[in-house]
Order: sequence, then structure tokens, then C-alpha cells
Amino acid sequence: MTLSNKIVLRPRFKFEVQQSNETILKEFEQFKTTQTDFVLSRIDDHVFIKFPKKDQHFWSPQLHLEINEDGENKAIVNGLFGPNPTVWTLFMFLHFIVAGLFFGFGIWTYTNITLNNNYTIQLFLTFLMIIIWFVLYFAGRIGRSKGMQEMHQLNDFMNTILKAHRV
Repeated sequence: MTLSNKIVLRPRFKFEVQQSNETILKEFEQFKTTQTDFVLSRIDDHVFIKFPKKDQHFWSPQLHLEINEDGENKAIVNGLFGPNPTVWTLFMFLHFIVAGLFFGFGIWTYTNITLNNNYTIQLFLTFLMIIIWFVLYFAGRIGRSKGMQEMHQLNDFMNTILKAHRV
């Protein structure tokens, strides 16, 4: 798996396998009980692979696989690397708060400019929201780079299960 240098915080991939999705999902179910390096959970056609709690840190990624039937004895695997859903939700919440404050402070700045009032504080707060947004973005990038080795471990584990079926 190669990750490009694009602006992507949650890398995705997609490939075909020469086996029905139920067969592949059953193989993941078997590995769930035979190994202890990863925690596997399955819900319908979705498989979640993550590290055990004792091995996790704040930036630990998880791998979400969606294995869909694509004809007879053929399936499509859609994968998504991402942080713990709680961490992702926190980051999205902070981004929305910063965006809302940016618009609010921007409107406040525009109002004071229109009324010929002093707008230094409002302009400062508006630009501060831009700086905070960049800090959040780069924190996400740092988190992704800290979890890169673990992403490769998750990818290698997935490939050991699917290697016989890859197209």
C-alpha cells in the first residue's frame, strides 16, 4: 500500500478479490479467534480491525473494510484507515466550532466596519480562528504520521488474510 502525498487524513483504497464476500468475511471471523495482535469485529459486510486497548495510543488508527458482493465468486473490498471514531468526532466537532466562530467573528467585524466602529479585536479573533484551523489540520497530519507504522501493520494483517484471493 502506498500513500500519496495528497491532503488526505483518512486514506481509502479499493480492490477486487476472487471469492464471494461471505467466504472472505468467514475467514476474518476465523482469524478473530486464532490471533491476539488485533481486535476484529464484524457487522454485516463490515470488518473493523484495530489494536487491543493495551497497545493503543491517542493516534492509533483502525482499518474499516466493507466487503461487497460483485457477481459470482467476486467481491469488492473498500478500505478506510482512520483514527478511533471518538477522536475523529472530536476533531470534526472542533473544526465545526472553529468554522462557526470564524463566521460569527467575521460578521461581527463586518458590522463594526460598516458602523465605523473600532474593529481591531474582531479582526484579530477572525484571523485567530484561521490559525486555530491550521493548528487542528496539522495536528491531524501529525497524528496520521504517528500512526503510519500501525497503518502498515493493519494493512499487512489484512493482506495475509486476503493474499490468496487478490486479483
